[in-house]
Amino acid sequence: MKTESAWYVLRTQVKREKLAAANLRLLENVEVFLPRLRYQKATRRGRVWWVEPLFPGYLLAKFSLPEAGRMVTYSAGVSRIISFGDEVPQVPDTFVETLQQEVTRLETGDEEIVVDWKVEVGEEVEIADGPFKGMEGQVLEVRPEAERVRLLLEFLGESKPVEVSLFSLILSHPEIPTAWKGSR
Repeated sequence: MKTESAWYVLRTQVKREKLAAANLRLLENVEVFLPRLRYQKATRRGRVWWVEPLFPGYLLAKFSLPEAGRMVTYSAGVSRIISFGDEVPQVPDTFVETLQQEVTRLETGDEEIVVDWKVEVGEEVEIADGPFKGMEGQVLEVRPEAERVRLLLEFLGESKPVEVSLFSLILSHPEIPTAWKGSR
């Protein structure tokens, strides 16, 4: 008797999400979804692309619990199937499908959500570091080639234009990916 496959949350060993996903993909009748965020971050060596799991320490897998639960649990990199007491909750198919729509599939088979926000003239932003840290201002000009932004800041009772690094900003009202709207 074959039982229906469902999505489950798996706890992985620390920093072993990708290893666990690769091993689970080798199993028959097991589908794996490991969404990862890809974003740029300013470092001392310059701008660098970072890739991190969307859910650190966890991944999603679709399989028949009675038929493949033991194989999944004992796959390298997997710590356990998430449960609450004796109950193993299923993740709704609609949630996974919606999240998969936000993902870019790379040639390597990895699933990544590329975070590439743009700053527009007129937007309200907050400065995250430097001498103006914590101050909010309005974007006057964006120079992506120089990675700089001119802002209109209010300080000492006057509005003054200042120029800061594009990567030192926090958007006051960032665009929420469509997969996450309504799931808050």
